[in-house]
Amino acid sequence: MGQTVFIPRELDANEPRVAASPDTVKRLASLGLDIIVESGAGTASRIPDEEFAKAGAAIGKVGDAAKADVVLKVRCPTDAELKGYKSGAAVIAIMDPYGNDSAVAALARAGVTAFSMEFMPRITRAQSMDVLSSQANLAGYQAVIDAAAEYDRALPMMMTAAGTVPAAKAFIMGVGVAGLQAIATARRLGAVVTATDVRPAVKEQVQSLGAKFLAVEDEEFKAAETAGGYAKEMSKEYQAKQAALTAEHIAKQDIVITTALIPGRPAPKLVSAAMVASMKPGSVIVDLAVERGGNVEGAVSGKVVTTANGVKIVGHLNVPGRVAASASLLYARNLFAFLETLVDKATKTLAIKRDDELVKATMLTDGGKVVHPAFAKATVDPHVEPAAIPATTMVADASVKKAAPKKTADKKAATGKSAAKPKGIA
Repeated sequence: MGQTVFIPRELDANEPRVAASPDTVKRLASLGLDIIVESGAGTASRIPDEEFAKAGAAIGKVGDAAKADVVLKVRCPTDAELKGYKSGAAVIAIMDPYGNDSAVAALARAGVTAFSMEFMPRITRAQSMDVLSSQANLAGYQAVIDAAAEYDRALPMMMTAAGTVPAAKAFIMGVGVAGLQAIATARRLGAVVTATDVRPAVKEQVQSLGAKFLAVEDEEFKAAETAGGYAKEMSKEYQAKQAALTAEHIAKQDIVITTALIPGRPAPKLVSAAMVASMKPGSVIVDLAVERGGNVEGAVSGKVVTTANGVKIVGHLNVPGRVAASASLLYARNLFAFLETLVDKATKTLAIKRDDELVKATMLTDGGKVVHPAFAKATVDPHVEPAAIPATTMVADASVKKAAPKKTADKKAATGKSAAKPKGIA
């Protein structure tokens, strides 16, 4: 018998995804691995046990984890799950280690070699393993679908004999993978879309999708991207200027979708209570960062909140999981692509090369120790997560009335009357 890969059913009630698909089961079998899928693991993702069995997997039970050399999961295993894993097993999942030092320490105590898929480097070789991109892409799509479901009007402009229905105005805050898909989806549904981000490189991407770009384009803006392609945390001065620029814009929007996340930090507050109060009744805000503290004041994890002025703030948890059937297929392929690099093709056994750049970037624990440099002290010095950027800073003096003078200058920039100025709408 070859080495065994175990795919369990996720225990989290909010997690319908599964870490394998019939396609990846076939591919894993072709590597010489034996696959056991826990009964019911794929039910919530529309993959019945029979489909896994046809692809070559054995349908097992929780106790089968004890003989697994590799465990593929969606979420970080619980303490109870870890007790059922054998020491030395490779556990690959979205570990979400920031602020979860006890979970990281538990992985080390269990003696497993744990890999955190969200730390996969964004390099050409690892594109097929990028779980953040595959899942964020679906989250951006679903955010627009959720917004449309809560919005009680049509999104596209409709010209009828009875009159014209105006197109909905959608504003996307944060133009990463999720934001770009949100733009594309909102445009396909007929909305008039604008978007903002602190990274200058996304300006052309936004425009290529048919949306307008909104940002304060000063010198700080030009250097507002990390080497890894993520947004940098901006200065308080820039945050205030950006807030002033967006405050009036938000007041005119029908739909706002926020996607801003900074790795290792709580989500920055982008939309204040005052901004929410300035929006029209029936407007919808979807906060995709709600699980990391939220971009919107008043957002509540797992709930749709209706404010006093009739604005709905959508805070659904695990948005990729709301399209679990699609999300699982993509996530399973991400896992297979990574696991394939860890298997020796000649011996058909797990052969982890600890000097490989992918391994070094993603390995959290190994040999009973926390080995990732960002969490190596987790068992000694608990990680203290920094406070979120307060909304009072992000929206300093950015009420609608105070932002009015700014609007005039921005309009000139937008129309080209003041092309030499670095601020405004592109």
